[in-house]
Amino acid sequence: MPTAPASAPAPTAAPAAAGSPAAHRTDFALLAVAIASVSLSAPLIAATAAPALAIAFWRNAMAVGALTPLAVFKYRRALRALTRRETGLAVAAGALLALHFALWLPSLRMTSVASSTALCTTTPIWTTLALRARGHRPPALVWAGTLVACAGVVLLTGVDVATSSRALAGDALALGGGIAAAGYVLLGAEVRRTVDTVPYTYLCYGTAAAGLLVAALASGADLASYSGTTWLKLAALTVAAQLLGHSLLNRVVRGLGASVTSTAILLETPGAALIAALWLGQQPPALAWPALVVILGGLALVVRASRSA
Repeated sequence: MPTAPASAPAPTAAPAAAGSPAAHRTDFALLAVAIASVSLSAPLIAATAAPALAIAFWRNAMAVGALTPLAVFKYRRALRALTRRETGLAVAAGALLALHFALWLPSLRMTSVASSTALCTTTPIWTTLALRARGHRPPALVWAGTLVACAGVVLLTGVDVATSSRALAGDALALGGGIAAAGYVLLGAEVRRTVDTVPYTYLCYGTAAAGLLVAALASGADLASYSGTTWLKLAALTVAAQLLGHSLLNRVVRGLGASVTSTAILLETPGAALIAALWLGQQPPALAWPALVVILGGLALVVRASRSA
């Protein structure tokens, strides 16, 4: 997306161009790449011998390092031109992204992966509720599509009822991770109305990395004693899940909106299962393909509602 000069407001034609059919086709193509990229996240994390919080920190910190030359040499003026409100919202989004990782990743070791995944992927429900609380009235199709897509995730992961205090605490952490992710998407959509992808992403990842560093140090996580193979996997995770995955989600949320983007993220669950089957040799769940169809059906309803709104 072309970048408007930092010294002047974005051209008035930009919103119309962003909503054109060609722009929507581009956004959906980029969204597909983003979902495929974030679907690599879980298999890569499973194959990486490092603490969960350390992995979350390094994927953000490495992304900041990769973006620094671009931010300094091409977007310096744009970063300096950010208003206090834009900067505050970007920092808040980064804090929520850090909270999402800090809550969800530890939950995977406290409760079942099925429960953690199902609870964390309630993000579009919280997104829709937050939009409603802010005065927006999501069409009935948005509600229907959101519930159908979430049902697809439950179909794949199952519902695992546990009664131990540790498992219940893990469930609560996963649910909190889903709520934090909804806030991250909503704030990102707000900032991206006036801020280009790189400046927003740079501030967001920088804030997330700082917050996760504090969390990792507080938990006593090892941040450096890794093998060369582990560092390569961390680099691959950064490129795939962070630079391509999350960054492209930040790119398309402006044109597609928070509801469509957050619902599409649910496709990460069956995507990760299928990638794990191909790469790690893990047998995919029998319901992986039916769940994928159900989630796509829910997403189609949300997209249809967004286009007719």
